[in-house]
Amino acid sequence: MKIIADLHVHTVASGHAFSTVNEIAKAAFIRKLKMVAITDHGPALPGGAHPYHFWNLRILPQEIQGVRILKGAEANIINSKAELDLEDELLDILDVVLATFHSHCGYESRSAKENTEVMIKTISHKSVNIVGHPGNPLFPIDYMELAKAAKDLGVAIEFNNSSYLPSTSRHGAYDLDLKLAEAVLEVGNEIVVNSDAHLASGVGSFEAALALIDKVGIDKEKIINISLDRLTSFLGS
Repeated sequence: MKIIADLHVHTVASGHAFSTVNEIAKAAFIRKLKMVAITDHGPALPGGAHPYHFWNLRILPQEIQGVRILKGAEANIINSKAELDLEDELLDILDVVLATFHSHCGYESRSAKENTEVMIKTISHKSVNIVGHPGNPLFPIDYMELAKAAKDLGVAIEFNNSSYLPSTSRHGAYDLDLKLAEAVLEVGNEIVVNSDAHLASGVGSFEAALALIDKVGIDKEKIINISLDRLTSFLGS
């Protein structure tokens, strides 16, 4: 079993990441990935990419060094109405959209019930493919309710490798994602395993996330990004 695509990667456009698209593509090639998604932070996050960045992703070639380049975004939830920080018309043209909670983006954490309701409403958006790093200690969520909703909506749940590294800003995410994984196992969700790399050297790093999934006993066949056919079908491309 091998992950063939990294669907959550940041470039210098995110403001706090340090590699270019070409550097990321080269790293993906070295890691023998078939696809990599450029998913910079939306504009609500301080330092995040301007909307023009996302509009202009269309100039990127389909492939760089033989790696298919997917155009995407890590969109921020900005209010209790579950609105995102990129307009619908823009989201509709992207290949990959992750919806995530971040502080200082307009929506600040509330109760687990309220956070769950907002996230479920957000992933009902037709352009959202993936719930990004739901195991965020700052934003408690009812993982069983999220798992059920995500399955009904055909949205994948992410296990984010960077959440389990010493450098993470989401301290405590590992224990939370063990609980998330138990809900995913019971509900039978499709999942993605991503690096969330902010430096090219981290592209294609999935070891910690795969170990967590294995510990809980999730079938590797539930990972969408182990199969090119399944991934292209999931993304509708």
